[in-house]
Amino acid sequence: MTGPTIPLGSLTQREHRSEIQCQACGSTRVTRLSMNLTDGTPVEFTSCHRCEHRTWEHGGDALTVASVLDKARRV
Repeated sequence: MTGPTIPLGSLTQREHRSEIQCQACGSTRVTRLSMNLTDGTPVEFTSCHRCEHRTWEHGGDALTVASVLDKARRV
């Protein structure tokens, strides 16, 4: 089963950049990936190229690193 198609962004092609900003410094130079953790939880991972701040979100809510690691742990 596949979800809706989301256009890919680009750091090198201004017209293809997304409007996502880093929550820590406000930079738009971020990478954002959609993925499923080991337990099946869908998350959005965002990493900033300027300050290296990283976030994981599920359903619009931020996840702690500890909860991500717990959900990603193999049983």
